[in-house]
Amino acid sequence: MSVNLTGFLVVVLVAYLVPGPDFVVVVRSAAEHPSQGRWAALGAQTGLCVHMLAAALGLSVVAARSPVVYEAIQLGGAAYLVHLGVRALVTARRSARRRRDAAAGAGDGPPASPGGPSGRGRRGAFTQGLLTNVLNPKAALFFLSVLPQFVHGGGSATGQIFFLGILDVVIGVVYWFALVGVAARLRRLLARPAVRRRWELATGWSFIAIGLTVAAA
Repeated sequence: MSVNLTGFLVVVLVAYLVPGPDFVVVVRSAAEHPSQGRWAALGAQTGLCVHMLAAALGLSVVAARSPVVYEAIQLGGAAYLVHLGVRALVTARRSARRRRDAAAGAGDGPPASPGGPSGRGRRGAFTQGLLTNVLNPKAALFFLSVLPQFVHGGGSATGQIFFLGILDVVIGVVYWFALVGVAARLRRLLARPAVRRRWELATGWSFIAIGLTVAAA
């Protein structure tokens, strides 16, 4: 299969190293529990598979040529990111309220030990990762405009798109799982109420900022 593999690998690695909404989702989920981080990563890569299939079937071309369809995807993704940000800010506010109540009663006490992941937590992390990338117009444009630059006319364009797309997804899984391992080391630090509240505020405003940027792009 005649593809420009070296150039493609460089572009993919750079794309993963630049933080985006999927980065925030995976790291935030990993801070809850490593298992949730891995499920969020798998959800994010599944979202990329959706764009890969759409590009191979030509659906991305339809979306790119239709301003209404593209704007719907863009605004839907922006709204979802803002929704995640607002949820994080609400969580931070509730955490601060519980901390004040504890200080007025028995005191702050020791930091809570991170608990194990629930089935609902894993499903929620996977869904967040999935929707974040499915509704990310930049991910759609990558498979529509960037990936075809590395497809050569000597073979099946569809087969080359699948090959490069699957390679992208596999590289992403390795990268995300390594990132989850790093983020999971912060769990005990984030179990402290004051640190946890700052973390939720930071991730919440990050989601909102990214969402507004996507909407205005």
